[in-house]
Amino acid sequence: MNKAEAGPVTRSVSDNGLFALLVAMFIGHELDAMAQHEWRLLYVLRDLPDSLGQDVFILLHVPIILVLVWLGWHSAERTRSVTRVSCAVFMVVHAGLHWRLREDPIYTFHSATSMFLIFGSLIPAVLLLVFYLWRGRKRVATLDA
Repeated sequence: MNKAEAGPVTRSVSDNGLFALLVAMFIGHELDAMAQHEWRLLYVLRDLPDSLGQDVFILLHVPIILVLVWLGWHSAERTRSVTRVSCAVFMVVHAGLHWRLREDPIYTFHSATSMFLIFGSLIPAVLLLVFYLWRGRKRVATLDA
């Protein structure tokens, strides 16, 4: 039985481990985002009364985390791969948005913890993207052989 047939349980540690680290860092960032009142930076939520914006921000994360976990460890490899690559790309864009907002007067993600969670997540994100690019090229090379 090869890795593709084995399913998500026996897959490469690098794939599962990197995605688990990415999700953990995202959840850690979202916990920090509560302390930093991140909803005040988001276009739709910042116009709401503060307590409502906070509640909506929290409640929106329940389906986000559910979908992330469900699809990120889905039994179908294509679903897993698309989810993991999409999350990795999102985390790169997310870090870029935080970098762009760093001078905004209401931006408060300046602590070492905030910076580690936001920009440290680039490490597993980029490694996941490299992993999937390498794996894709390897598959193409196998097909050409």
